[in-house]
Amino acid sequence: MTRPDDTHWVNQPERGSGLLMRLTARAARLLGRRALAPAIWLIVLYFYATGGRARRAIADYQRRLAAHSGRGDLFPARCAVYRQFLMFAQVLLDKLDAWQGKITFQNLDLDDPDALLGQMTPGRARGQILLCAHMGNLDVCRALAAHQPDMKLTVLVHSYNAVRFNKVLNEAGATSVELMQVSELDAIAMLDLSQRIDRGEWLAITGDRVPPRGNRVVEVDFLGAPALFPQGPWLLAGILRCPVNVLSCTRQEGKGPRVGRYKLAMRRLATELSWTRTTRDGEIRRIAQSYADELALACRQAPLQWFNFYPFWKDHA
Repeated sequence: MTRPDDTHWVNQPERGSGLLMRLTARAARLLGRRALAPAIWLIVLYFYATGGRARRAIADYQRRLAAHSGRGDLFPARCAVYRQFLMFAQVLLDKLDAWQGKITFQNLDLDDPDALLGQMTPGRARGQILLCAHMGNLDVCRALAAHQPDMKLTVLVHSYNAVRFNKVLNEAGATSVELMQVSELDAIAMLDLSQRIDRGEWLAITGDRVPPRGNRVVEVDFLGAPALFPQGPWLLAGILRCPVNVLSCTRQEGKGPRVGRYKLAMRRLATELSWTRTTRDGEIRRIAQSYADELALACRQAPLQWFNFYPFWKDHA
């Protein structure tokens, strides 16, 4: 009998009390973030002190990024790992603010060289894929999409993960953007996605975590070492014959716990993916490497905002 891989992200136990999350969300709404800041620092300190595996994983990521970029100044000189935990907490509060309408387009700095935002109206053209990562705050994008009546966005998720926080988001209003479970995409689900693309709707999916089941992964270089990335987004784009774009939404540095500004960056990665049976593996590896390079660039630009609190690189195994 095969033992489960306890280093896989999907096998990491969900930490924290659902009641504590709801109380924190309510306190942030009633008291404001500044008044809540001391409590947030203490909560983060608890998770930092008791989360040895997550702490070591973040420290390893920071060492690799600093060495690969040749920039030792990317991270704070003191308590760099704790500050990445703290940044994660700030981003969680921003998620709640986004769904309560406190973060709007006025809080965004848009970087859209391919004019993708203007292509998101259904009916004007076929839909496209937005390839995201666990970087920054994607709920800002989801919340803004929910407030744009002409935009249709389906977020493909492994919905059994982070169940408690999803409940908190639902209570805050995160109900208008459609989520679709994608652990197993059968023929009916693929037909549904194809019809959505034909109607001009857009799909969002993350590309920096390997699937919980199966072996559809590709090995590429990420921050100077071999890492496994999922094949799923590329196989999906090849089947749907639609463009793939990279998307990130990162918090800009500011003082204090107030709602921050965000940089929303979108860029075309591939217009259409196609291959033969003999060229498929090479094409997927090529485009996955391009995505890994984009993610590495995003990490250099916002080094504290890549939130993968588990062993990531292949040599960890």
